[in-house]
Parts: sequence; structure tokens; C-alpha cells
Amino acid sequence: MAQHALVVIDMINAYRHQDAEQLVPSVESALPAIVDLLRRARAADVPVVYANDNFGRWRSHHGQILDLALSGRHPELVEPVRPDDESLFVVKARHSVFYETPLAYLLRSLDVDALVLTGQVTEQCVLYSALDAHIRHFGVTIPRDAVAHIHKDLADAALRMVERNMGGRIVDAADIPW
Repeated sequence: MAQHALVVIDMINAYRHQDAEQLVPSVESALPAIVDLLRRARAADVPVVYANDNFGRWRSHHGQILDLALSGRHPELVEPVRPDDESLFVVKARHSVFYETPLAYLLRSLDVDALVLTGQVTEQCVLYSALDAHIRHFGVTIPRDAVAHIHKDLADAALRMVERNMGGRIVDAADIPW
């Protein structure tokens, strides 16, 4: 049986970027499923790893990134998904959660071989992270109702690509068996 980790992508966000207002309605829609996934993963002792952009602040750490997000335009989207004391945190600078980060090493040290990817943006960071997970031989599951998009048509295409080209599983968050 696979050892899973829940990877929360870019949910600690100040929403001060060009596409933020296009993204917000989708985040609002996905938020209940993400919160439920976090609750259930924590209750089942599934490792929770936040992989988050540093917004170009190269001296920042996860506490500063969280503070910046909570003082941003939509703290109501950040507060429900804030990391707890057991959560792991990887700072990223590009789209993929693996690019130039220690995430693969961290996951292997936890004996994780399958990922559930949640967060934002489906057609960007989630897609690129799924591809990088696949080429690193991690199983990939994406709960379609627990990812947020800017462009729905591109998000739908991204999920189809993960399923068809990478053998990833696209499911509803409630179907994740934790």
C-alpha cells in the first residue's frame, strides 16, 4: 500500500498578483474541500507538506510568508488552511514544487511514494508539480474539487493531461481514503 503525503500548493497567498481576482472565486469554491482534506490527513497522520512561493522575498521563511499572506487582500482564504505545528514547509520560487527544492528528498525520507496535490493554480503550479512528481516516480492524485484555477478550460485540460499522460488519478476530495 502506498504511503501518501498531502502537498498543499501556494495556498499561503497574499493575492497581490496580476491574476488574483480571477483566481479568488475558484479558491473560494475549492476551499471547503481543501480544509476537509487537511483535517482528514492530519487525523490520519498523513504528512502534510506546504510548498509555497516566496514571492521573491529571498530572506523569508514560512512564518514570514504566512504573515504576509494574512495581511494580504484575502486573509479569509488563508486562515482556514494555515499550517499547524506538525506541517512541513518547503519554499519554492518557480511553478513546480520540486524545482530547486528539497521536496523529493523530504518525501523519500518519510517513505512517501504517492502524493495528493491540492491548492492553486491547477493549470500552472499543480500541473507542473504533477509532471515533476510523475517523472520522479511518485503516484499522483488530484482532487478536482480541491484545486483552484484561473482559466477553467485550461484547468480541465490540465487535469485530463495528468490522467491520460501521467496515469494520475483525478477524483473528488471526499474519495481520498484517509
